[in-house]
Amino acid sequence: MFTLQNLDPADYRQRTRKSSFILIIVFAALAMGLSSLLVIIWGTPGGNNFHLNLAGVLLGLVATLLMIKLVFSQQPFMREAIYGWHLKRNLMRVTNKMHQIKALSEKNSPEALKLLRFYHLALEQMHRLEGDDTALLELKVDKLATEEQMHQLNMDTELNYLDPAWLTTLEQQTP
Repeated sequence: MFTLQNLDPADYRQRTRKSSFILIIVFAALAMGLSSLLVIIWGTPGGNNFHLNLAGVLLGLVATLLMIKLVFSQQPFMREAIYGWHLKRNLMRVTNKMHQIKALSEKNSPEALKLLRFYHLALEQMHRLEGDDTALLELKVDKLATEEQMHQLNMDTELNYLDPAWLTTLEQQTP
């Protein structure tokens, strides 16, 4: 279950920039170091070592991705970046079903309305975290309409989480 967290947008952007900078430095160091090592070991002096340099960059990329997965993802400096990735991933899970969600929400399906409400809240948070004020204005009308529909059905509108069971139930329903 994914739960929305209350994060300060300025702090979020500062911390994600810091983590991005660290990952760029790690990748650059690994790519250059491995490229140089491959050229030293198997390179031809004065020859074309492009394939070895490319192999070093690709190995640096793989090593960086492994370090992100196994080491960096557990570090405090990556917390906001990992949260942002999970936020966007869960938004995509809902977005991929949006045609079905909208059709079922018009028929007052509780799961569809909950998914639509979560989608609006999560999208609003993503836009706030990324400083996209224009998109916030565009979202407001749909968000308020869904909220009003839920109030009319006596449904709770304070949904700060995504329950995977809602998606499962939605898949079993046909619009």
